[in-house]
Amino acid sequence: MSTTPAGAPGLDELVSRAEAWAAADPDPATAAQLRETLARAAEPEGSPTREAARQELADAFAGTLQFGTAGLRAALGPGPNRMNRVTVRRAAAGVAAFLLGKVAAAGPGATDGTRPRAVVGYDARTNSDVFAQETAAVFTAAAVEAYLMPSALPTPVLAYALQALGCDAGVMVTASHNPPQDNGYKVYLGGRAVDEGGRGAQIVAPVDAEISALIDAAGPVGAIVLAESGWTTLPASVAADYRDAVVRLADPGLFPARELTIVLTPLHGVGGETAAGVLRAAGFDDVSLVREQAEPDPAFPTVAFPNPEEAGALDLALEAAQAAGADLVIANDPDADRCAVAAPDPASGEWRMLRGDEVGALLGSHMVRRLGRGQGLTDDAAPAAAADVSPAASPAAPPAADAEQGAPVFANSIVSSRLLSRIAASAGIAHRETLTGFKWISRVPGLVYGYEEALGYCVAPELVKDKDGISAALLVAEMAAEAKAQGQTLFDRLDALHVLHGVHLTDQLSVRVADLGLLEAMMTRLRQDPPASFADSPVETAVDLSEGSEQLPPTEGLLWATRDSTRVIIRPSGTEPKLKCYVEVIRPVDSSAELAEARQAARAAMDAALDDVREALGL
Repeated sequence: MSTTPAGAPGLDELVSRAEAWAAADPDPATAAQLRETLARAAEPEGSPTREAARQELADAFAGTLQFGTAGLRAALGPGPNRMNRVTVRRAAAGVAAFLLGKVAAAGPGATDGTRPRAVVGYDARTNSDVFAQETAAVFTAAAVEAYLMPSALPTPVLAYALQALGCDAGVMVTASHNPPQDNGYKVYLGGRAVDEGGRGAQIVAPVDAEISALIDAAGPVGAIVLAESGWTTLPASVAADYRDAVVRLADPGLFPARELTIVLTPLHGVGGETAAGVLRAAGFDDVSLVREQAEPDPAFPTVAFPNPEEAGALDLALEAAQAAGADLVIANDPDADRCAVAAPDPASGEWRMLRGDEVGALLGSHMVRRLGRGQGLTDDAAPAAAADVSPAASPAAPPAADAEQGAPVFANSIVSSRLLSRIAASAGIAHRETLTGFKWISRVPGLVYGYEEALGYCVAPELVKDKDGISAALLVAEMAAEAKAQGQTLFDRLDALHVLHGVHLTDQLSVRVADLGLLEAMMTRLRQDPPASFADSPVETAVDLSEGSEQLPPTEGLLWATRDSTRVIIRPSGTEPKLKCYVEVIRPVDSSAELAEARQAARAAMDAALDDVREALGL
């Protein structure tokens, strides 16, 4: 995201800023690109390209790309509001200054005379390798001991290396599942740079503001020194070490079945080789990659958006699965920190991608069994009071009782389904809700499993304190193979969960905007004229998440819970110009014979609730 100062600069000021940028730009490619834009902006009135060039100048130079908890993410190109070598060098200088200050503040007993240590990884997007190497060069010149990943590798490998190497920070150059023209830069902390609860996780406030201030203080790009050498390029064994650690998560003693035909796609990203290697090493021999999407390609030529949640992204994988008679499709996003799952649905006979909340619940049930807490699909333990499906799932409600020291904890974000809390309660496992993002989920004390609805799952926080699409894929395969061996499917397992805990149906509405000011306007409208009901069920709980609570820090968003436990949360996206609306409808089920009727009722209520959300937003 970026900020634009009040009073947008005029054309002359924009041209002046752009000319100064081009003169100082260390990248001849973006400097030449900018000079071409300046030339088009100077063309006479009536030129078909002049206005587009002037708009590009305004967007690239009127504001500044802001460093937040998600780091940086923007379109590639010249200018302070774009991802480029200038932006990255300044960011690296700010992160280096932060690390030097933190390690110095830790005192002699904590430093042992050693320099801060940081590991830098990158994906296969345009310029990711360049940005990563220049980050290592800036770190080295600033007296930060830098380790560079040996090649373009998944984000979970970087997060693993941060903890395995005992580093104080990790930087990953990636824009994850954004469009091909984007790139990004996110920061993890470890070692001496953060307290124990945050070691290995992405940064949270106020660290982002501290780093942002140091970036602002870095001065002109010409003053930032880059070392010509001195960093360590890690051996390829770092990826093998991650793979071996993930393979050891499989439990063939408890779940021996391996007869499963899997079609895997990395969506032109960097996860294919690693994910396929993990699955095969764990005993899943029948794994095939989607040929057209198997190799990294920063253009992502076969998909409109390289996001497995987007319509059409899995089309080639589903075609390959049907041709192969496969049991399961697994898709990772381009940096492999997310995992999508599809399988044939017995109810329709058609392949269907499971929602993130469905996979999150299934993995939660599977984790119950892995922890020896029962079958996960039956009511093996007395349900806790926290399992009630009333609006007690809102942040205004008291949290579940504190878990015993060392006891396992499940967690998910507030915008994810409440079904995991019921699964946990029935197994006697503590459960927590957090703000959106694994920077919060991963910090939950005692966490053994966490997820968020956007296809993110953390099944081994001791290895990767973040979402990890590869370790999640392994456990999904383990779960699906066991179900198949018992003559069941993942959908049968989901049916069992809904019979036990009630139908939990989730859906979303996203509103993409060209003007970020519209997001603020829509949130203001909702605060001034809040909805009184959803799907004819009156609102009984309304929470302004920006005010915070004992359980949750403040965040921009609004939550409503109705009398029949329908829940609506609306918030701006943290990484894209979108307003995101999350709806969950719960309907009780007394027996499997009533399941189909309960799902129909939930779907009707969901459609009505979504219509009410659209009306509230003025759409």
